[in-house]
Order: sequence, then C-alpha cells, then structure tokens
Amino acid sequence: MNRLADSQSPYLLQHAGNPVDWFEWGADAFAEAARRDVPILLSIGYSACHWCHVMAHESFDDPATARLINDGFVAIKVDREERPDVDSVYMEATQALTRQGGWPMTVFATPSGDPFFCGTYFPREHFQRLLRAVGDAWRSDRAEVVEQGQKIVAALTESGPGFGTGPAPDAALLDAAVAGLRSGFDDANGGFGAAPKFPPSMVVEFLLRTEARTGSPDAADMTRRTLTAMAAGGMYDQLGGGFARYSVDATWTVPHFEKMLYDNALLARVYAHWWRQAADPDDRALARRVAVETCDWMVAGLRTPEGAFASALDADSEGAEGKYYVWTPVALRESLGDADGAYAAEVFGVTESGTFEYGASVLQLRTPPADPERFARVRDALLAVRSERVPPARDDKVVAAWNGLAIAALAEVGALFDRPDLIDAARAAAAVIDDVHVHADGAESRLTRTSLGGAAGANAGVLEDYGDVAEGLLALYSVTGEARWSARAGDLLAAARAHFADGAGGFFDTADDAEALFRRPQDPTDNATPSGQFALAAALLAHSALTGAPEGRDAAAAALAPVTALAPNYPRFCGWGMAAAEALLAGPVEIAVVGDAADPRTSGLHRAALSVTSAGTVVARGEPGVPATVPLLEGRDPVDGAPAAYVCRDFACRMPVTTPEALAAEIG
Repeated sequence: MNRLADSQSPYLLQHAGNPVDWFEWGADAFAEAARRDVPILLSIGYSACHWCHVMAHESFDDPATARLINDGFVAIKVDREERPDVDSVYMEATQALTRQGGWPMTVFATPSGDPFFCGTYFPREHFQRLLRAVGDAWRSDRAEVVEQGQKIVAALTESGPGFGTGPAPDAALLDAAVAGLRSGFDDANGGFGAAPKFPPSMVVEFLLRTEARTGSPDAADMTRRTLTAMAAGGMYDQLGGGFARYSVDATWTVPHFEKMLYDNALLARVYAHWWRQAADPDDRALARRVAVETCDWMVAGLRTPEGAFASALDADSEGAEGKYYVWTPVALRESLGDADGAYAAEVFGVTESGTFEYGASVLQLRTPPADPERFARVRDALLAVRSERVPPARDDKVVAAWNGLAIAALAEVGALFDRPDLIDAARAAAAVIDDVHVHADGAESRLTRTSLGGAAGANAGVLEDYGDVAEGLLALYSVTGEARWSARAGDLLAAARAHFADGAGGFFDTADDAEALFRRPQDPTDNATPSGQFALAAALLAHSALTGAPEGRDAAAAALAPVTALAPNYPRFCGWGMAAAEALLAGPVEIAVVGDAADPRTSGLHRAALSVTSAGTVVARGEPGVPATVPLLEGRDPVDGAPAAYVCRDFACRMPVTTPEALAAEIG
C-alpha cells in the first residue's frame, strides 16, 4: 500500500500514485522493516529535481520494478526540503562511499537505518539489477552487510566537522580570502570555476562588503563581472525575471531550468546591494532592474494564497525540460510577425542551430537593446505568448528558512526602490511565518520547518530556519520600524542558542530535542543557502546591535570561528560567514532614525540610513513620544523638532544629524 496520499509534501504527493508501497520517513517504516526482516530502500529528492522525475517515470512508475521493491524492501520516500537533517546525514554517507552526491539519492539501509550501499540516479535496468543484488546480499551475506553499515555509521559519527573553537576571522584573513577567490575566478565569463556554474550569491555579498571596507578593485571587479554575466545569460529569465538554479555551461547560457525561492531571494538582495554601492550609471541601472524584476517574479510566480512563498518551480513542463522557456526563430516569427520576430531573434540570441536541445534557444540579452521602447513592446508580447504555454509545476510547500531570505530581500528592495507593495509582500509573508510556523513551547518560541495551504507540517525547524527567519524579520524591522518583528527575531534567536549550541561556540543543525538520527548533523559550510551556523551568527550580530546585548555579539563571534579555518583554502564555501565577519569588523554601524513618520525629512533620513554600504549596518526607526521599540532608540530625540539620525557603534553615539548629506558624512 502506498502511504503518501496524505502527505503535506508536493514531492511526496507526486509519488502517491506509484505502484511502490512507499512509506513516509518515520518509526512505522523502520518497524515494518524489522518485522519483515528486510532492508530499507531510502529515496531522497525534491519536487523541482529533473533527474528525480526521470527515475520516477523509469522505475517507480514501472510495475515490474515496483514488484522488486515491494517484495524485497521497505521503501521510504523523503522530501529533502522537508527533512534537510535526514538528507544531510545520508548525503554524507553517499559522498563517503561514492565520492559524489546528488539527487535523487538512493540509499540501502538496515532496519535500524544504517546505510550500507548508496548512489544517486540509476537507469531502470541497472536499478533492477541492483535491487536483485542487494536482496541477494541481504539474504546470503547478512552479517557482512550489517557490519558494513555499522562501520559506515561509526566512521561518520567519529569524523565530525573538525573546526572546533578558535578566533573570529580578522581583516588580514578576509583580505587574503579575496585573493584566494581571485585565483579561482573565471575572468572570461564571470563566476567561479568551470561548468556547471551556480550563482555565488553569498560570496558576492562578501565581496561587496569587503569592497566597502577596503575599496578593493579585485572585489569590485569580480562582483561586476559575475553579476553582469549572470543577468545577461540564459540563467536569468529575460522575459519574466528571476534566476534558474544553475548554468550547465561556463558562460551562463543554458540553465538547469528549475527556479528556486532561495536563489532568487539571495540574488535580489545582492543586486540591490550592488546598486547601493556601484558608481557606474549602467551598472546601477542593471542592478536595479534585476533586483526589482526578480522580486516581482517572486511575488507573481511563487506567492501562495496565504501570503507566503512557495519553494520552487519545476524544470519540466509537458514532460520536457525547459520547454516553457525556449524559442526557435520560427516560433518567434509566428508569435510576433516577420519584422519583430527577426528583431527578437537578434536581440535575444535565438539562432537556427539553437543553444539548447532540438534547435531551440534559451533567451539571452548579451547587449543592451538600442531601442528600449521596441524591446519592451516585444518582450511584453513574448511574455504574453509564453503565458499561454503549459507552465512548470510549482511546489507550494512553504519553507521557513527560504521565506526568511525572501522577507529580507523584498523588504530591502521595496525600501531602496520605493516599492511599498514589495514591503507589504514581505510583511504578509512574515505574518504567515509568525502565525503558522512559530509555536509556543512553554515560554519559548519554536519553529516548524514547513507548511502547506496554511497548515503547519510535522517537521521541526532546523538551524537555518531560525537563522534565516530571524535575519528576515530584522531586515523587515529595519524597514518598517514595527516592533513585532524585532521581538519575534529575539525570541527565535534565544531558542536557537538554547537548543542548537554544541557547547564549544558552534551549533548543531538540529535541536537537542529533535529526532535522533545515526549522527547529529553539523555542517558550518555554505551550500545553496547560507549555512545554519553562519546565518545564525549574522542574525545574532544584527540583533545585538539593536539591543546592546553583548552576549549575542560574543555568540556571533564564536560561531564565526570556522571561517578562520575555511577561508584560506575554501573561501567559496564560507561566503556568508565571511560576510558576517565583515559586519563584525565594521561594528556593525548602528543608526537610529527618530522623527514623525509622516514627515518627508524622516523618510529621507531613513532611506539614507538603509543606503549605507558599511557591512551589516542596522537601522532602527522610531517616532517622538512613542516608547522605543528597541534599546537602540532609547534616549534618541529629534533636534529642535527636526527628525534626526544617530550614528553609533557599540551604543556609543555621535552627535545627531538632520540631513541625509550629514548622515553620509558621519558614516565616512
């Protein structure tokens, strides 16, 4: 019997019609494996994963393969986005055994959960042979199989991340990291390394902050080349906005077409920060356009009826990868007529031979259009035609951490570019997280990781949920001045410190009261999203700057110790930690803006404060005669009735200023 029909995961629901007798992850599945005395087949993936769909269609929909699975195994299907802890520990095992990883992840384990054989995608005939071979080994060589699983678990349990305690990174180490990044930089195409290329959002955020501190031309050059190249290539949706997951080539031309909330939230914020810092007018125009278009796409493409944000759009539509997004010259002419069709082919790089499969091309914009009005008209026409195609499926699951990233991006982009609708979208998403995902546990506030349709799931929040949601709420507070958000961020940070700390300055990825796996996951390195430890460090630092609580700053500094070990050799894996370390070096700067909310002079000071480029600057906004929402506002008053801004570090403030120009001079 397939048991996935009642799941809250859209990915698991995709498998509810398989002839495989799937279980969800849980005690019932392991008990059934023990009762039947058979091994476990653990399959881990996510809804936007192209090769997950391929294996599903080839193997899990196939009755003969399903019989092999059902007769010899207890099959467990896991959505890695719901259970990143399960994904993490079994990915460690997969990488240890195969020297590679990916999804779908295919793991064979004992009824106690010890992995003894791991892999990723298997074609159907290969998978059938593997199922028979594992079944035979279980029956004939049980002791050896069990011992293999025990050895793997013992090795992983003993190995740990190995970073320990140490000092927070200093300026010299961060400066050297820029040189280290330069050595792996692709001067021809932007970005780092060779194909496939992933958007280096967290590293670019670090480069922006380092440039703000040092004026480093290397940091500025890597930022500019990378962000320009990504926005010009096919990885950026030139019609609808937003970025695909990664580029399969070195030139950012052909993407893997899935579009993830977390990528777009991180990138929208990075482009906004580039706009804030860039001097060249063309760079600023590009940065603004991409930041705004990406946020507009998130709202249009991923916003749920409840007001939060869905996880992803699939790569496939009508059973084909990228079909929704690609064009041929013939399709352009049919859609636009001969003249505009030829124009679109030229401006978007659509050729007869194509850049993708079967003569189709992914749209690019390598050169800014000479006729902006014609370009806008043609682009709108193509978008209207594309909207009639069958769209990719959407994973409506709401992930707390990724919504935290989106809240921060929408709030900041809305504030910097005078888009109150984006701030409203950030506020609505924050309300969903607060109302649906946050629950009281005694006097504490705890997080649920996922929800669907406004109903909270069963999976506990992991460290990245606490760090990213707190970061998003603090950014929203800086933009709105609404006390609800800073207070809730403080609650979540307190809970994270109480339940995730490892006792040596670091943090585990799961809470001390979470389900026990064969190893408690702890990985301080960034992946597609900021590591939970670095995300928490950044949020702790910002919160301590608003509240003056030294213990938060001390905890942040201790949590950044792995950067000191990672940055010299692996700077691409600790970008968020290095960005947070730049904020630690900067103070961070604290700016309190006090004035009547209806006074345009207050808005001018507030916007100027949000435009400060010093790493990790925190902003508090208050009104005269209203109780301070955070300690940073206490005792801060207007000057002779005029709105005022106070620039502080460690709560030691300079004389207040009353104009944006004076504020900029104070920051220096």
